[in-house]
Amino acid sequence: MESTVYRILIVEDDPGIATAVAQQAQMWEMDARCVKDFRDVLGEFSAYDPHLVLLDIALPFFNGYHWCSEIRKVSKVPIIFISSASDNMNIVMAINMGADDFIAKPFDQDVLMAKMQAMLRRTYDFAPAIPTLEHRGALLNTGDNTLTYQNQQLSLTKNEYRILLTLMENKGRVVSREKLMQRLWETDSYIDENTLTVNVNRLRKKLDAIGLPDFITTKFGVGYLIA
Repeated sequence: MESTVYRILIVEDDPGIATAVAQQAQMWEMDARCVKDFRDVLGEFSAYDPHLVLLDIALPFFNGYHWCSEIRKVSKVPIIFISSASDNMNIVMAINMGADDFIAKPFDQDVLMAKMQAMLRRTYDFAPAIPTLEHRGALLNTGDNTLTYQNQQLSLTKNEYRILLTLMENKGRVVSREKLMQRLWETDSYIDENTLTVNVNRLRKKLDAIGLPDFITTKFGVGYLIA
């Protein structure tokens, strides 16, 4: 994770403050982008996919609370409010809306950067929230039944996940069709040979679609292999 360049989305309508924060973030080797269309903050958020959001309360069209709520519907990304409206009521409301921290204006740039770095480390560096298995750059997330590859996330059915998990746990070894069926039976999926074949073929198509052809090798008459 040390090589990650963290992306910071700055939702601040004062161009002087927004530009200064962006320049400071870049000096700290972060990538920063300032929102341009305050009617479509969520659209810019989705397009940029930031690691952290800095969010003012007083904004054109919709306030920061609205955008905090909208972002929380789709993401758990850390959100830090930066606002001159720093009375207790606003701080409490910001935290209740899903913000992770609140920094009052005017703020010291170095203090802001230090808080951002600490938030990023806590969120992304110290402990992966979801244990993973890795092969060919693909990460199988054992906590949410997804596979991540080159910024693409593949949702897997319960059977597809269990098949891929078993094969990745036995990387380099052939796994028999019987063993795969037993692993699926453990989750009350009583499947036969034909159903296993259908599941494996569907899984292969999904893997092909995100750029992982031949991820699973067939050993005819024996089983399957991730080599």
